[in-house]
Amino acid sequence: MTDKVKHLKELVDGSGSIVFFGGAGVSTESGIPDFRSTGGLYHQQWKYPPEVILSHTFYESNPEEFFRFYRAKMLMPGAKPNAAHRKLAEWEAGGRLKAVITQNIDGLHQAAGSRKVLELHGSVHRNHCERCGKFYGLDDILRTEGVPRCSCGGIIKPDVVLYEEGLDQGTLEEAVRCLAAADLLIIGGTSLNVYPAAGLIRYFGGRHLVLINKSPVAQDLAADLVITDPIGETLSQV
Repeated sequence: MTDKVKHLKELVDGSGSIVFFGGAGVSTESGIPDFRSTGGLYHQQWKYPPEVILSHTFYESNPEEFFRFYRAKMLMPGAKPNAAHRKLAEWEAGGRLKAVITQNIDGLHQAAGSRKVLELHGSVHRNHCERCGKFYGLDDILRTEGVPRCSCGGIIKPDVVLYEEGLDQGTLEEAVRCLAAADLLIIGGTSLNVYPAAGLIRYFGGRHLVLINKSPVAQDLAADLVITDPIGETLSQV
């Protein structure tokens, strides 16, 4: 165990109210590619840039291409929780972790056993017909081809926040409440490039801030501890 991991363990052991704020890097050890690192989603070649495809305007104007990309790059039904997901669920079960605030849409935190998960950008496991509102799970989408249609004929839209769409206000408010009440905030697997999600960090007023990310982040943070090793590998030692 390195000195940094020992320090992290001391901070965790001394905290009774931890909040974890995570991004795509949390799931890379589960085989889900991130977005902005070398080899990530934004560095791959498609007819349109991913940030264009994943916009509300593109979804409305070209749903066939949207769903082709969505199925190929956003749906990873075989992915399993990794050591980071499992450790966070363990902390929650022990009463130390009060919430996971995630930018991920893969549902792996819940699969690992976490119960208080605030999904800022939605989830691939929730889908609704735009016409009648009928709910569809991920398996329902996987069984379709092309643009998924409801039994009523409406398009089934994933409950995933696209560019140009707003975040759920209730989720945001609960995230702010959890951050304000925490005494230890662990930020992991995110470059803090995506707003408004990244702006939530300013609501943390607790004692200790830990950053676990393989690359530098977009904000200057007064972190007590910075670790650049893989997050699952790091948390599994705590």
